[in-house]
Amino acid sequence: MRRSASLASLTALALVSLTAPTPAQAQARTQAPAAATQVVQPVRQAKGLQLEEVLASSRRFAPSILEALANARAADGRVLASEGAFDLLFTGEGFSRITGFYDGTYVQGKAIQPLTNNGGQIEASYRVSRGDFPVYEDYSFTDRLGELKVRGVFALLRDRYIDDRRFGQRNALIERDMAGLDALIIAIGVQQRAIQAYGQWVAAGQQVQVYRAQVQLAEDRQDGISRQVQLGARAAILLTENQQNLLRRQSLLVAAERDLANAAQRLSLFWRDNDGRPRVATPADLPARLPMIPAARATDPAAVLARRPDIKLIEQRLEQGETRLELERNRLLPSLRLFAEAGQDFGEQGLGGRSRDPFEAVVGFTFSMPLQNRAAKGQVAAAEASINALEWRRRQSEEQIIAEIEQLSTNLTAAERLAVLARDEEVQADKLAAGERRLFQAGASDFFLVNLREDAAANASIRRLDAEFRLAQARADLVAVAADLDSLQLTDDFAGVVQP
Repeated sequence: MRRSASLASLTALALVSLTAPTPAQAQARTQAPAAATQVVQPVRQAKGLQLEEVLASSRRFAPSILEALANARAADGRVLASEGAFDLLFTGEGFSRITGFYDGTYVQGKAIQPLTNNGGQIEASYRVSRGDFPVYEDYSFTDRLGELKVRGVFALLRDRYIDDRRFGQRNALIERDMAGLDALIIAIGVQQRAIQAYGQWVAAGQQVQVYRAQVQLAEDRQDGISRQVQLGARAAILLTENQQNLLRRQSLLVAAERDLANAAQRLSLFWRDNDGRPRVATPADLPARLPMIPAARATDPAAVLARRPDIKLIEQRLEQGETRLELERNRLLPSLRLFAEAGQDFGEQGLGGRSRDPFEAVVGFTFSMPLQNRAAKGQVAAAEASINALEWRRRQSEEQIIAEIEQLSTNLTAAERLAVLARDEEVQADKLAAGERRLFQAGASDFFLVNLREDAAANASIRRLDAEFRLAQARADLVAVAADLDSLQLTDDFAGVVQP
């Protein structure tokens, strides 16, 4: 009987050594609240699946990020399309009278180049004719080698600094930047959710280990009590009571394993194979520690506001609104256009006579002005109101971000303190449970009290895991709010979107 009790005691002590930290570990936990923690019983000695792998995989394969990047590429295409408004244009026309009194044939080619710094354009044309034309088509006559003409049109008031073509190009550039910011906002959200899913999976795996150790203790105790009942040293009712306790702990273990499987499914949305298909992590992939994402590099409100893509997005919308306002104010101006052209015929004199021979230079203008222009005035008022609304939105967003940073910083400080307290509580609960087991083996304690101590130790371990997870999540939330691209592993893909 004493030998059986001794074996049971050694088994219990060995199991306790797996769950209870050493004094050195307890001291390290107290001194380093943000450090990673050791699971109760590591599944394997290898590193397991690390947070960096999950973040790299989600950044590369998350469908929502890929969709946002595709939209950004579409915006690049629209920029190229807007530049098409300034493409060199070639036109040609011609006719020939095949019957009738006149036998004139006329061909003309013209190249038109819109100006990128003015609402006008430059034209170069060449035309040549043969035969005779009626007097009402006198313009068709040229000398034998045709006529070369150059013409320039320049806007002096309306369309001088901005017109529909230049507005379209500038607007496309702004929308391209906005598409990049949208993609970054989505990527930050995805990485934040990936960190949360990974932390939940690791914490669920560690909870399984806690409950598995509790089940193992109950199973070993069941064997010891069974031998003692057979020897008459214990009452048979004690065996039934321990069996009930074993079933309760097994139920907790099954529920924890269910939570682990569900957490692995959630994690698979972010951890994918090289073909982008979800990978379901197994218990063998669990790491030995719950990793802590590095703290945000800077939480100064001014530095955070300078990095936040949503603030940059509002600024881009403001720039877009100001560009629209500039275009609408342009439409209030009268249109005054200056044109100048020079032409020269070449070759022998044609049927049109000597009037075609000299060099010709012409200067002129066109002018128009709407007398009421209510449409443009209404658009100007609407654009000004939109800009004012965006300025108030930016102010509200900045105030919300500053308040969120303060709140998350407070939460992080509290989470660090709670993690320290939870670790200390776990150390004390493990000591009490281990001591109560020794007393029980020596016959100086009862079954009810030893189970109470073990349940308290298990609950302390679960609270410590929850505190560790909340600490890790508080850091991740602060990193996301601070738009720390380095910690979120987004620097390589989005370094040019928001400058630090």
